[in-house]
Amino acid sequence: MTSDAQLADTAALLDTVAAATERLLPAIAALGDADLVEPSLLPGWTRGHVLAHLSRNADSLVNLLLWARTGIETPQYASQFLREADIEAGAPRPLRDQLEDFTASAERWLDLARVMPADRWPTIVRNRQGGEIPATRIPWMRLLEVEIHHVDLDIGYTPADWSADFAARLLAQSITEVEPADGAGFTVTATDSGYSGTVGVPTATITGPTAALAAWLIGRSPGTDLTGDLPDLAAWK
Repeated sequence: MTSDAQLADTAALLDTVAAATERLLPAIAALGDADLVEPSLLPGWTRGHVLAHLSRNADSLVNLLLWARTGIETPQYASQFLREADIEAGAPRPLRDQLEDFTASAERWLDLARVMPADRWPTIVRNRQGGEIPATRIPWMRLLEVEIHHVDLDIGYTPADWSADFAARLLAQSITEVEPADGAGFTVTATDSGYSGTVGVPTATITGPTAALAAWLIGRSPGTDLTGDLPDLAAWK
């Protein structure tokens, strides 16, 4: 059963997603067709790939909302192959098509989320990795995509532009998911919030601002703005 407080938190998170989307839209609109074929910050992906992924991600989260609402199992993606094929097919499109697709898919997802019956939010669904999650997790999944991939577009938006609340939540999540490539543990300490988290048996301490730590942990920064002996990290999942 979802409490009134949980419903209020979910509604607030939907507003946060809407605001993040509104920040991204004019940034996309300011691009040109030539910009979309330029590399993004993600290896092997152009900006067009990032935009196509954002649109298809919104549709994949519509699938999870429908699963929660109807009780009929609807996988986030039909298959990993089709997920990748859709991104590749969508990447070369001109800006006008990309912008229309992003706007429409984002609106579809948000409109459906805003009318989700309160008693359906606790429904357990599965993400694309097969992990079981309550539907209340879906708005956060979308916020991650919008905020992180806004950075990946390499158009002037950086982790330093993330809100304090988003960076703090991302840091707390990523510290539980990251794995050192060499197995060495470490502790991170945020100089702006005092947050501290540990991976494995720590042999080093890394310090820096919350957003900088989170960006490093998820592979969006080399960590040059951090202090400490940084281990190599496995890819963030």
